[in-house]
Amino acid sequence: MSLIVYIIIFTAIGGVLSVIAASVFLLLSSENQKKVLPHGISFAIGALLAVSFWGLIPHAFTDVAPAQFQSLSATIMIGLLSFFILEKLLIWRHCHSGSCEVHIDEDHNHRSAGVLIIIGDAIHNFVDGVLIAAAFLTDVQLGIVTSLAVAAHEIPQEVGDFAILLQSGYSKSKALFYNVLSSLTTVIGGIIAYFWLENLHEYLPFFLAVAASSFIYIAVADLIPSLHKKTDMKTSLEQIALIAAGVLLISSMHQFAHEFEEDEHQLMPEQKLEN
Repeated sequence: MSLIVYIIIFTAIGGVLSVIAASVFLLLSSENQKKVLPHGISFAIGALLAVSFWGLIPHAFTDVAPAQFQSLSATIMIGLLSFFILEKLLIWRHCHSGSCEVHIDEDHNHRSAGVLIIIGDAIHNFVDGVLIAAAFLTDVQLGIVTSLAVAAHEIPQEVGDFAILLQSGYSKSKALFYNVLSSLTTVIGGIIAYFWLENLHEYLPFFLAVAASSFIYIAVADLIPSLHKKTDMKTSLEQIALIAAGVLLISSMHQFAHEFEEDEHQLMPEQKLEN
């Protein structure tokens, strides 16, 4: 089997497999989903922040020279402001009167959050595809391990994405469709990297920075304010616990994937010598 076929198959697995696994959330009845959704939003906040601060941003800064740190920080800041402007445009699009600001409510915020999460996820998945392709160009076995690691650490985040899309008013079928669609950018990233990895490599940290800024903006600007609708002690403690659970799960999955890849890198030369 040629290397490009391996990359296409396993980038599809790395992107789509996590969505399929997370879509078990959609099997819940509508009544149970309504009960679970507020908890899913809290979990999604933790997951999005952990993906950004434990995964995307550290990787971005690791892959650039210190001289580029300021440019990378500026990219994150510009990304946050750009997503604010994009959300403004999405809100205006839903407005049909001159007094639109009076009618901007939680539903408007969640609708725009759904669009932003799809955009951010598509960018994130594109970068994952590039990373999987780079691993395959190093060694086929490493590529397979990397694609499975990507799928594993994406599952908790995808569960949070489904919660956000359903809260945004998407039907189950549309939430699944858009999540699968955004996951296919993993394949696109893999194919582009196969042919142009050398030229693409220097821009990857900036893709990671933009993806991180989208997730941070969604968590902080759209989702966290919605948690303040209920201020009783029991609900507040549940929200804090679920945010912490999202952070811990994502960070532990990232740590596991990182250690697994390091072990594979260390074993690879020994295996080649044996062969």
